[in-house]
Amino acid sequence: MSAISRTVRIGSSHGLHARPAKLFTQAAKAAGSPVTISKGSGQPVNAASILSVIALGVEYGDYVTLSTEGAGAEATLDTLSELLTTDHDEA
Repeated sequence: MSAISRTVRIGSSHGLHARPAKLFTQAAKAAGSPVTISKGSGQPVNAASILSVIALGVEYGDYVTLSTEGAGAEATLDTLSELLTTDHDEA
């Protein structure tokens, strides 16, 4: 089975800092199959690793690409994409 990818724009007004990164990495861990995230043309990192995700330095409006494979891959990308496009910094 081949990997599928999706590119999304970051919606949190302060980017992927600790709180939204934690929500995202927890969901990636729960996916049941490996998920990677990359910023621009950079190298993909493990989406379940909070340190790797924060180290990407993702800011509001940046585009990231998610990749995964296996059963439920589309649903996994749907869930993770929604987390990334939502502004978790709204008061």
